[in-house]
Amino acid sequence: IKHGSSTATNYSTVNIGRGLQSDCRMAALRLETCHIACSANRTPNVVSWGRGGTIAFGTCHSIALYDPQERRVLSMLNGHTARVNAVQWVHKEDGGEFVQKKCTYQSVQCKGHTGAVCAVDALYAGASILVASAAADSSVRLWLCGDANEAVCLHSLTFGSGFVMDVSLALLPSTKVPVLACGGDDSRVHLFVQSQEKVILLPPYHLDFNVSARACVCAGGELLLASCSQDCLIRVWRLRAKSGHGAHSEGDRDDGVIKMKEDVFGVEEQDEERVFAVALETVLAGHENWVYGLHWQPPSYKGGERQENLSLLSASMDKTMILWTPDQASGVWTEQVRVGEVGGNTLGFYGCQMSPNACVILAHAFHGALHMWRKDGEWRPGVALSGHFNAVQDLSWDPEGEFVISVSSDQTTRLFMPWRTEPAGRPRPTWHEVARPQIHGYDMQCLAALGRFRFVSGADEKVLRVFQAPRNFVENFANISGMSREELLASGATVSFVSFLKGGEKFSGVSDQYQESYFHPINMTEPPPEDHLLQNTLWPEVQKLYGHGFEMFCLASDSGGTVVASACKASKAEHASVLLWSASTWRQLQALPCPALTVTQMAFSPDAAMLLPLYFDNSYLLAVGLECGRIIVYGWRPGGDRAGGQDWIRYGETDPSQSHTLAIKRLRWRPRAGRAGVPEERAWLQLASAGADHAVKIFDINTEAL
Repeated sequence: IKHGSSTATNYSTVNIGRGLQSDCRMAALRLETCHIACSANRTPNVVSWGRGGTIAFGTCHSIALYDPQERRVLSMLNGHTARVNAVQWVHKEDGGEFVQKKCTYQSVQCKGHTGAVCAVDALYAGASILVASAAADSSVRLWLCGDANEAVCLHSLTFGSGFVMDVSLALLPSTKVPVLACGGDDSRVHLFVQSQEKVILLPPYHLDFNVSARACVCAGGELLLASCSQDCLIRVWRLRAKSGHGAHSEGDRDDGVIKMKEDVFGVEEQDEERVFAVALETVLAGHENWVYGLHWQPPSYKGGERQENLSLLSASMDKTMILWTPDQASGVWTEQVRVGEVGGNTLGFYGCQMSPNACVILAHAFHGALHMWRKDGEWRPGVALSGHFNAVQDLSWDPEGEFVISVSSDQTTRLFMPWRTEPAGRPRPTWHEVARPQIHGYDMQCLAALGRFRFVSGADEKVLRVFQAPRNFVENFANISGMSREELLASGATVSFVSFLKGGEKFSGVSDQYQESYFHPINMTEPPPEDHLLQNTLWPEVQKLYGHGFEMFCLASDSGGTVVASACKASKAEHASVLLWSASTWRQLQALPCPALTVTQMAFSPDAAMLLPLYFDNSYLLAVGLECGRIIVYGWRPGGDRAGGQDWIRYGETDPSQSHTLAIKRLRWRPRAGRAGVPEERAWLQLASAGADHAVKIFDINTEAL
């Protein structure tokens, strides 16, 4: 069954993608994607949960297809050249599911907008796809995409100096006539019917910008439309077919019953005029800040028949999601479930989605994090994908090859590792973010690992900072990885937050600390949710290094973690020097003058023990990252001069779905043979890459296939 998604970007183009049945894992089996760490873009309509179970969301210039059951990104759709602003699955009315694991993708571009596209929606119109798009050029366009892989613009609706914040497409009850709902910045919901050049404006009940408008078909063939706004309220509208054929019918008669005022309009279909009425159904008040996202519970199918489930999910900047349902007896809408975060200094939720079976709900936040709750008797936080929301500048493997640490322009340092789980059907562990050791006030630039649980980092400041893992992290690391706790504690990570010194003064008690900064040791057996990552996984800063005159640019450490080399941005030769630091005393050992200005990259020569895992059959592998985001792997075998280049062989490269969409910042080989979290496999190597597209990717390379 064909299935599709529509996406919108910052460069005035809408892409319509279709999945076709074929094998899409890799162009070559020598290079496999092990993990992709990424986050959702900072826009309200960028996440969509398909009825086949796959979550599609925009991340930088790409679209990630995430399987919440396998807890990994299945594929990346690359093709846009600007930020992806909106993503929407296109569903068939028969409830057919799309099998995602074996597919390739085709795309059709809808070009015509002159401003950034901010919202899209689509539905099947026979064998074609009808797409609606709203853009910053104050227009809404309707496109028809047929099997010829061409998109034709049917209509262009202009709104003068106003803007449309969201669009929603549906079919009028008991007809095949599409109706388009547009939430505008004029506090109105605009309704357009395709069959005639007529616009229906609902009364301006909202008191501020309309942000979202979502439609669904309810029982009895009626259509419900939900709209939310920055006035913190949600309004539900009911659109129904009237039994009369005039503009005024039974709904307008005074029968002594108080009714909401209806807006009546007629539509011609197959030479027959149908009359419809729109009225306000209810107003939902429960959020305390702007409401940005709405999502109706997807329909279910029993015996081939479609069954609607009236539940509405809302997300707000007050950091909460609310599930609303009507009472079966009275029809009054009430709040059933409220989940979210309490406290903290982060902003709220931009959007929300509900799984096909309504047992999982998902929100994406201002900083790109995905928040998931699962219904297991009660609603409990679930494990979701996480990653950086800005360019990743540097990364480093743990010397034992068990985890990866990365730094980004999003001002965070993040630690990713494999999670060894027992459920059957999962042949190897999945990777997750288990700690956020550093949250800074400056953009991070560089990183160097000093042993297993210590690292030094540099940001857009003149100071280097050294961090060491607390005992609580090591204990949780052992729980999640399945490694021996005693063995890990013996490696030297025994710093506790209680004994951490700040400014030379020891905290005498809890009362000496700000309440917001309390550290709560927790015992974790699975990757933590976002709120724990922000508060309870920080590492204490044990040292500051002063000596540079400008912002830090690059770092390096020797294989033993005893010497650190640092360099900063330099506009004069006097600042263009490399400083060497002792990792035991943290004293400056030497300043190495450089003839050039800014030193962009440094590397210590590894010893034989560190080089050994990168060999196989006395061969060498060289990974080259390109500015376009591709990675090329070369190999060398004995028999000639390495410097001559005759024996260097190009083994392969990443295909478009595996590659980064922007320049590659760092490439790092795992310092041991095999795959992290998997029993000894000498035939495999792992390569980690960081890119300006906000993504950290880990690749598996099978050396037996080379």
